Amino acid sequence: MEINTHNAEILLSAANKSHYPQDDLPEIALAGRSNVGKSSFINTMLNRKNLARTSGKPGKTQLLNFFNIDDKMRFVDVPGYGYARVSKKEREKWGRMIEEYLTTRENLRAVVSLVDFRHDPSADDVQMYEFLKYYEIPVIIVATKADKIPRGKWNKHESAIKKKLNFDPSDDFILFSSVSKAGMDQAWDAILEKL
Repeated sequence: MEINTHNAEILLSAANKSHYPQDDLPEIALAGRSNVGKSSFINTMLNRKNLARTSGKPGKTQLLNFFNIDDKMRFVDVPGYGYARVSKKEREKWGRMIEEYLTTRENLRAVVSLVDFRHDPSADDVQMYEFLKYYEIPVIIVATKADKIPRGKWNKHESAIKKKLNFDPSDDFILFSSVSKAGMDQAWDAILEKL
């Protein structure tokens, strides 16, 4: 499938099923901690500066944001998890919204699960990966901010992340940097393969 990434726009934001787009375009969901660089990932992948808002305040995305890409597929940005300043009630609400989308959406082809390459995955990261494996949802692990780690230490960091996640070698693991655009082609290959 050829995709013109320049033909991309935010389509709508949804709080629940009744707001989801009603068609059969394939969707790739993006999940990760609040400050993992999801917006930067979306903007880099779509060659745009500010299509997805990067915010100094983690936890800003509180709805499912659907991005239409060339009328052929969609990215669905789900709220970042693990942000402490949001009330427990809010977090539970997000949790239910994310779970409903991930477990019931027929358009969903895979989830890009973003982790911060600089640190061991958090308990939330591990939980998300286990959740996706449990529901047999195809997952692509993208380790962001790779430019912040010297190349000589990449193997060490990658091993640590895979070990903590109990990583399944049949899944994709991609090192990514929105600064150098490293990993962008691999990420697109992995995504298109899932469509």
